[in-house]
Amino acid sequence: MAHAQLAEIPKMVPQPLTVLNDEEQMFANSVREFAEAEVRPYVREMDEQQKMKPEIIQKCFELGLMGIEPGDEYGGSGGTFFMACLAIEELARVDASLSVCVDVNNTLTINAFLNYGTEALRKKYITRLCTDTVGAYCLSEAGSGSDAFALQTRAEDKGDHYLLNGRKMWITNGNEAGIFIVFATLDPSKGYRGITAFVVERGYEGFTVGKKEDKLGIRASSTCELLFDNCVVPKANVLGEVGKGYKIAIETLNEGRIGIGAQMVGLAQGAYECALAYTKERKQFGQRIADYQGVQFQIAEMATKIEAARLLVYNAARLKDAKQPFIQQAAMAKLFASEVAEQVASLAVNLYGGYGYVKDYPVEKYYRDCKIGQIYEGTSNMQKQTIAKMLIAD
Repeated sequence: MAHAQLAEIPKMVPQPLTVLNDEEQMFANSVREFAEAEVRPYVREMDEQQKMKPEIIQKCFELGLMGIEPGDEYGGSGGTFFMACLAIEELARVDASLSVCVDVNNTLTINAFLNYGTEALRKKYITRLCTDTVGAYCLSEAGSGSDAFALQTRAEDKGDHYLLNGRKMWITNGNEAGIFIVFATLDPSKGYRGITAFVVERGYEGFTVGKKEDKLGIRASSTCELLFDNCVVPKANVLGEVGKGYKIAIETLNEGRIGIGAQMVGLAQGAYECALAYTKERKQFGQRIADYQGVQFQIAEMATKIEAARLLVYNAARLKDAKQPFIQQAAMAKLFASEVAEQVASLAVNLYGGYGYVKDYPVEKYYRDCKIGQIYEGTSNMQKQTIAKMLIAD
């Protein structure tokens, strides 16, 4: 193929990261090295096959990336939420699909157990989530997306257990997960106050994983429907208080949005690096296209927007770790980072020209992968609504 050398992804170059201490910098570097050496070679294959390689997920467990915050008592790495965001960012720079798998395990599933689980549930499930079992967070339904509390999945108290009936949609990690946090309504007459969170294991009677969605982007990440037909759930598997599932859902998603922001920053960084390398190699009219001022301005704009998005994400993550209010900052970070990812990926395709539109070159995938950032874990419009409400309330 003509210009085949330009299809190559740029070699790993140390990237100065913003406001990191030595431990964080070393951690980010180690994740980047893993992503380059052991994930990058399989990104295209996984995208085409729409399946994550199990050995890569297993390696994430071995490296402690699936349980970054929990301590040794749960088999975790004893890190911080900020470090989880660094891992998500570095993985997304190479593959957004693997990044969201790690993200959901850390910022949604494990955090829900850390914040609301009894010690018995923590010991039983966080240990597995850190060491060998993928988790999933199951809130959305066909008629319950942005209106998260319009869910129809029902739970019935049968004395020594609960029965769950209904269907969940758009569940990340559906095919890989063995542990599912499922939101269902015990008493529809109470509205959102009737919602309770349940822990369901793969293999429970009455529970099956249904259709896997055929998606535009993050194709290696499984997005599935879940079916509950008189699914038997032990009484001990209520997460948090009965009727307080809405609180778990809201507060966990507030944290998860920072993780999605980190994913979008990493994705944008990856697209930018590819575009920058290409402009230095591609020649038109006798000179590199990087030497044209119009191209230079676009590169400068990409880099500036990525850095601004990164600072928003890092600030929100720092606030969360410091136990300071962060909801507004999380919404801003996700909103802006997802928009930047789309803008940068689109510019990267433009800079590649016709080559950017074919699968032989990397930016086509970044462009497909970025769109989901404006949709899942709260659409951009929902983030704007959150930000506006908090500003007006002041």
